[in-house]
This record gives sequence, C-alpha cells and structure tokens, in this order.
Amino acid sequence: MRRTAHIAMLGSPMVSHVLPSLEIIRELVARSHRVTYANSDHAAELIASTGAEFVRCTTTLPVAENDWPQDPIAAAALFLDEAVEMLPQLRAVYDEDPADLYLHDVCSFAARALAESQGRELVQLSPTFVTWEGAQEEIGAAYAELPGAEAYQARFGAWLARSGAVTTDVEEFSGRPRRALALIPRAMQPHADRVDADAVTLVGPCLDGRAEQGGWVRPAGAQKVLLVSLGSAYTRQPEFYRQCVAAFGDLPGWHVVLQIGKYIDPAELGAKLPENIEVRSWVPQLAVLEQADAFVTHAGMGGSSEGLYAGLPMIAVPQGAEQFINADRLVELGVARRIDTADATAEALRTALVELTADPMVAARSAALRAEVRAQGGARRAADLIEELLG
Repeated sequence: MRRTAHIAMLGSPMVSHVLPSLEIIRELVARSHRVTYANSDHAAELIASTGAEFVRCTTTLPVAENDWPQDPIAAAALFLDEAVEMLPQLRAVYDEDPADLYLHDVCSFAARALAESQGRELVQLSPTFVTWEGAQEEIGAAYAELPGAEAYQARFGAWLARSGAVTTDVEEFSGRPRRALALIPRAMQPHADRVDADAVTLVGPCLDGRAEQGGWVRPAGAQKVLLVSLGSAYTRQPEFYRQCVAAFGDLPGWHVVLQIGKYIDPAELGAKLPENIEVRSWVPQLAVLEQADAFVTHAGMGGSSEGLYAGLPMIAVPQGAEQFINADRLVELGVARRIDTADATAEALRTALVELTADPMVAARSAALRAEVRAQGGARRAADLIEELLG
C-alpha cells in the first residue's frame, strides 16, 4: 500500500523554473497525495492545472518585466533577497501545517532553511545542470574573484546563521543539495560521470503532458516547419527577428513559426511579412516542436531539453546565463550549430538551417538522442523516487 502524504513544492516564479516541475506535481496529485505549491501569482495559472493547492507568496524577483542584471553577483543577490523575504511567508503557512516532504526549486534557498529547521525530508527539483565533483575548483574559484563576491558570501552567511537551517556553510547550503532530481537530459549534464549518484538522479525532462497549454496545427501545405523562440526572458530582440524573417521568409517548402514574446510589436518586423512566416507572441512550444523539423533556440535548458526530446536539429543563439554552455554542448552532441547574436545574420541563419537539415549524421544523432531522452523516466520515475523517501 502506498502511504499518502502532504508534499509541498516551494518554487521560484520564473516560467522556465516552474514548467519543468509541473508534470511531477500532476503525477503526485494523481497518486492521491495532498500537494501544496508555494509561489507568486506570476505562476498561479500554470500551477492551477496540476491540481495542487496554491499557496500565495509575494516575490521580490523582477519576473514581471524580466529585467535581470547582467552582473552575476548582482543576479545572485536578487535570489538572496528573495530568500530573506520568502522565509517568513513560508513559515506563516508551513509551521502550522508542515509537509511530510518538501520539494524545492534550485533558487529557493528559503525552502531548504524551512525544511532543515523542521527536520523534514527535502528534495531539490533542478531545472538545469547540477554540480559535479571538482566543479568548485574548476568554476567556483573564478566566481569567488568577482567584485562583490566576498560581501555577498558574508551576507548570505549572516542570513543562514539566523534562518534556522542546520547546514551553515554557504557553499554547501547553496551548491550541494542533500537530495536532488535533475529534470534534464543526461546528455546535457556536464561531467555526468562525476555527479554524486547517491545525492542526484538525472530523471530527464518531464514533458509527458502540457495538454493544458493547447495545441498547434501544422499548415496543410507546409513541407517542413521551423520554430524560432528565445524563450520567455530574452525576447527583446527585434533586429534578430528581422534577420530571421530575411533568412527564412519565402524559403521554399518551409513554414516558420516566429515567437516574439510580449515586448515586441509585430509591426517592428516589417510592413508586410512573407506568407510563410507565422508570428506569435506565445506558442505551446512542445506542441509545435513535436510537429517541427528544426528549431532556432536561445539554448535555455528547457528549450534544449525539448529540442532533444523532439529529436530536432537546432540553431543555438545563446542570450545569457548558462545558455552559452548549453549551446556548446548541443554542438558537441552533433545536433546543432551555435551562432552568437552579433553573428546571426540572415545569411548565417539560412545557411545553418539548410546544412543542418540536409546532413544525415545530424538526423541520426537527433533520433538517437530523442530515444535516449525519452527512456530516462521523466515524471513517473521522479514520483517513484519521491515516494521512496516517504517510506
């Protein structure tokens, strides 16, 4: 007999961090667990479809305007500020109604502090790659030398000391989860063979559903379909979109779905667009990719994972954060070309698409990785592992 329990997901409001968890939450609800999901109103509509009880919190993160600092220390400080503000909000709910087990986003520091103070099981759901043996020596040292890093570490340590957490070392608390499920393809994890398998399980992307996002119908006359999307946070790129129109407009046999986000007016792309260009502010991305033949992506982990899941050749145009690492990894896997934004001319984009989609080796690698990603287990495997911790 399976023991039902109260499971709480303590999340971050960024769409790219909410989406990867939803199928796991839906699966746990379907298994009759009581699941609560703490997040801001920015993510409420996405969470509602899972059947979880929504716990409203107020975020300090700039998710509404997507105005994130380029400086990595300044960006990290935003998440520390979020933890300071979020912990009292979580305590107000969960000290009176504690969960049997807490799930949390990689950016939710308050979640770990709460769970440790209550002595409860804790599992991180990571929407991106996790640390590996030797990562601190390889990349952490350079981070520590950045201006402001020492002051940030000191402020983090001071908050940690008063948070009620058992773990008081900042590096261990923020970088080494006690138990984690990485919701990414194993192929996208740097040094996967050096990841602590006792602490981390790579369950693969959890993409079984997404029906609530709606569908997309491939036009009857489209011989091939290309999706162009820079995700949700990096869409203020009118010149890039104009280059895409010039590159792919009237390309024989191709129908192009161009997602431009909510910040760009389609009129900025030209007075009259080619008939094969379909401009949308948002699309149900996975539904389009399942019917597509190629993908131009910013190489966020969500987009990279979905591209591999759909078995597509990709043109990676990284915009920030870990996307440059992801783009290079897709190239190493043999399924992509990397073109930086400054180099993303119409000629370069068109040449890359034509060559990628004509290469039988790219097609073979894409198909092999598609099968590999889908065999990792996804949401059902994640739910099984979470239930094992419940005993």
